[in-house]
Amino acid sequence: MKRVYVEEQWCLGCHLCEYNCAFANSGLDNMAKALKDKEIRPRIHIEDGEDIHFAVSCRHCQDAICMKSCIAGAISKKDGVVCIDKNKCVGCYTCVLVCPYGALRPSPEGPMEKCELCVNNSCGEPACVAGCPNRAIIFAEKEGA
Repeated sequence: MKRVYVEEQWCLGCHLCEYNCAFANSGLDNMAKALKDKEIRPRIHIEDGEDIHFAVSCRHCQDAICMKSCIAGAISKKDGVVCIDKNKCVGCYTCVLVCPYGALRPSPEGPMEKCELCVNNSCGEPACVAGCPNRAIIFAEKEGA
């Protein structure tokens, strides 16, 4: 299955992936209207270290502990993509607590949200990948991953 991978040595720390992600998940067709003067809500987050920047997002684990721990049965896997059914999520934060990657967080509406590889958007590839100017974020299938 294809997943999002980050080549940390190429990441500039520009945060454009976050803006592209927030726009792709906004449901709007104009980036300025979607993001201007608003708190952006990306599902990928760049962590900045002294000499390195790296992206944090859902790894779509083979044996997803968030899915196993969801008391409402709101997290499932569709074609290898770990997804959240916002109508089932009760906002208990169990998935947030168990995710070893820090990939989940509450949405402004209450249910949890996370990267779903832009499967609900018409991007073709994840928006973070398409918007990375240095190609530090890739969407690929890797052996042993």
